[in-house]
Amino acid sequence: MNLNFTKMQACGNDYIYINCMKDDIKYYNCLNKEINSNEVLSVFLSDRHFGVGSDGIVLICNSEKTDARMKMYNADGSEGKMCGNAIRCVAKFLYDNGIVNDKKMKIETASGVRALELKIGDSKVSSVKVNMGVAVFDPVKIPVNLSGESVINRIVNIANENYKINCVSVGNPHCVIFYDEIDNLNISDIGKKFENSEIFPEGINIEFVKIVNENSIKMRVWERGSAETFGCGTGACAASVCSVLNGYFEKNKDIKIFLRGGEMSVNYTDKNIYMTGECEKVFDGTIEV
Repeated sequence: MNLNFTKMQACGNDYIYINCMKDDIKYYNCLNKEINSNEVLSVFLSDRHFGVGSDGIVLICNSEKTDARMKMYNADGSEGKMCGNAIRCVAKFLYDNGIVNDKKMKIETASGVRALELKIGDSKVSSVKVNMGVAVFDPVKIPVNLSGESVINRIVNIANENYKINCVSVGNPHCVIFYDEIDNLNISDIGKKFENSEIFPEGINIEFVKIVNENSIKMRVWERGSAETFGCGTGACAASVCSVLNGYFEKNKDIKIFLRGGEMSVNYTDKNIYMTGECEKVFDGTIEV
């Protein structure tokens, strides 16, 4: 079967986007149902040597209550509940292809509905602001196997080393560690130890954060199921929230996040977390599966 796809990226976080909306024949992949074996398909397409190459796949599906529904799978086939960079690209795909013509959208995810505001340039979406909802600190809901009402500035021992961690869920579970020498960090070694630790029963995304100045941070991220990636939207939100809680920044102010693949801004308010960043189409393609 020939499968049409669009490769897109936001902050270097690249995914393969597949249109599964049944009622739009023009953009539909000639399938009469959502793609089966999504996990296998993600592993096959994401391989950078034998496939297209990506951090995973994103299926753009119909929703009964919003403009569209997003289903995201990591490069190892595991399903992700939310992806801040991917949802911006979904909004761009919907608008640029004329499927949704409104500059304000709502997109359904496995972590709930997200509201988005689109910035348009030359009739195309250039950047998107996403209401990422609220941060969750309850260890049971993140989840993280530690006691207490929250895990902020908590020292834990992982693989016989002590780390001071901050845990939060922004649709996905995150562990934020403040670290000055992030450029020389062996992120692969530490990332694997954290992801496989019994402290994190569903795995974990880890952000290593360096405070740059009074309104910006630099960050590297290890994503569960994908290893180190060039960018992570929910990770940037988690890093911003934990930076505020640790007294580095104030609420209701834009924090600039520098990642390996680009930059974005996050504003942590009393009610919600707002993330703004660019999104780009890389290319369209067709592959036999």
